[in-house]
Amino acid sequence: MPSFDVVSEVDRQELRNAIDQAQRELANRYDFKDTNSEIEQKDLVLTLRTSSEDRLRALKVLLEERFVKRNISLKSLDWGKIEQATGESVRQIVTIKVGVPADKAREINKLIKDKGPKGVGGQTQGDQLRVSGKKRDDLQQTIAMLRAANLDLPLQFINFRD
Repeated sequence: MPSFDVVSEVDRQELRNAIDQAQRELANRYDFKDTNSEIEQKDLVLTLRTSSEDRLRALKVLLEERFVKRNISLKSLDWGKIEQATGESVRQIVTIKVGVPADKAREINKLIKDKGPKGVGGQTQGDQLRVSGKKRDDLQQTIAMLRAANLDLPLQFINFRD
């Protein structure tokens, strides 16, 4: 029986490259001189620090531009709220979302059952979803339907098997 997996992942090497490029540009840009701006990465959590909210918005735009150039979906970013840090500085925590959460998996399953071709079903397997059906064409229609759906999650379709 043909099947494929629905996952939500981020290429960690591309993520590291995008952050390195943003940090290099941050060091060279005139509008960030003497603002103590920095981007700190700990696995899938980024911390943006700078002197004011205006600089923080500019830093956010800079980071998003680097992500887009590296083909990292902006849907995978979870922007935290802006917090006051020590002195006159501000910081913002950005979390990179990886995996399909249980509530989104239920939403995808419901979408497949309601709007998908007959005979196609999905089941949750940890942080991914296995979709199987009787015909390959039905699965390709399901992939097209999921791409068109606005799920606020970057989806990849892997392990397509006949």
